[in-house]
Amino acid sequence: MGGDLEPSRLLFAYRNGIFPWYSEGEPILWWSPNPRMVLFPREMKISRSLRKTLRRGRLRVTHDRCFSTVMRECAAPRMNHRARERDAGTWITGEMLNAYTRLHELGYAHSVECWTGENLVGGLYGVAIGRTFFGESMFSRVRDASKVALVELCRQDYELIDCQVPSEHLMRLGAKGIPRDAFLTLLSECIPSEASP
Repeated sequence: MGGDLEPSRLLFAYRNGIFPWYSEGEPILWWSPNPRMVLFPREMKISRSLRKTLRRGRLRVTHDRCFSTVMRECAAPRMNHRARERDAGTWITGEMLNAYTRLHELGYAHSVECWTGENLVGGLYGVAIGRTFFGESMFSRVRDASKVALVELCRQDYELIDCQVPSEHLMRLGAKGIPRDAFLTLLSECIPSEASP
């Protein structure tokens, strides 16, 4: 696809099942994996422990309260508890932060936040077009916080959540891989030709 991360290019890409994914210092790379990892909100699997977390209600959930902060938290190095070391960080570059913040200002990019008191402890962000939410990243500082954010996202009016690439974490929550052609057909059904936020 080439080019930059201007809003019109990003929206065109998402409408066509393509997303940017690259590291700092690399040219912008565009992806359309096959198979494509998706989650149908009605098929989300909620474990007993997650149900317990939801019932306790210790996490307060908000929408779009601090979009850029959620992106920065998703970009921060994370503790790899198995290796007992910090990961180097993520693919969320400063250029991406600026581009998605612009999409947020235009009403296309959204965040879900989880709080304990006034402390942001988890969340996710992505792009919404029509009845599709294209999930970009999530983070969790306390147990189940990103899962609670995902449950909240599934309660919204989306038919399809694009999870992009396989991950064990998302598969345990009900996400599955589908052929790219099937994904593109779903997009055409869930995104009107000129969908606005």
